[in-house]
This record gives sequence, structure tokens and C-alpha cells, in this order.
Amino acid sequence: MRWTDTREIAIALAEAHPDVDPLTVRFTDLHTWVCALPGFADPPGRSGEKILEAIQMAWIEETD
Repeated sequence: MRWTDTREIAIALAEAHPDVDPLTVRFTDLHTWVCALPGFADPPGRSGEKILEAIQMAWIEETD
């Protein structure tokens, strides 16, 4: 899994953190959680605010 796999990451986050409202997650925490996902293999420094925002939006869609 890479930073650009926003949908796959969102699904994994929804499964790993089922009781969390994605709107309440700070980007610093989101970054840490994504890097900790099993199968995530992209360098931590390759993300940015735009990517994290896309992941957060996809996660919101997954929880609806």
C-alpha cells in the first residue's frame, strides 16, 4: 500500500479504528496511523497535507 492508495488506506483505517470519527483526527495522528497500517510500504516523507486530506475524505465516505 502506498500514499496514493487513498481508498485502500481509508478502508484499512475504518477497520483499525472503528470508533473514531475521521473528522476529529489531526493530520499528525493520521500520518502516524497510516504508516502503522499492515502492508503500508511507502516512505513517511512522501505524504503531504493534500494526500492526508484525500485519505481523510475517503475515510469519511467509508464510515457513512
